[in-house]
Amino acid sequence: MALYMVQAAYSQDATAKLVKHPQNRAEAIKPVIEKLGGSLKHVWFALGEWDAIAIVDMPDNASAVAFSIAAGAAGGVRAFKTTPLMTVEEGVQAMKKAGECGYQPPK
Repeated sequence: MALYMVQAAYSQDATAKLVKHPQNRAEAIKPVIEKLGGSLKHVWFALGEWDAIAIVDMPDNASAVAFSIAAGAAGGVRAFKTTPLMTVEEGVQAMKKAGECGYQPPK
């Protein structure tokens, strides 16, 4: 399983519906994520570019992308971004590999 940060900005229509009928969208997306083999870890409302941010645990990239496509196709979001996350340990491992791979910049 791998962690992903999902950022969503609601469409104007979806925002109007949420104002008229407030609802916990985590309850709506949790079963979808679970049907794709994942689990919903946390959801937050946010200020700024993104209206909601979630951390999800998915079995693979294809499942994470499937969720993104389904959310985008439904029309409730105007923007959607999925970012794979790594642990600090995985980041350190990547740094070590980068130092050993022999890459040379252009000369």
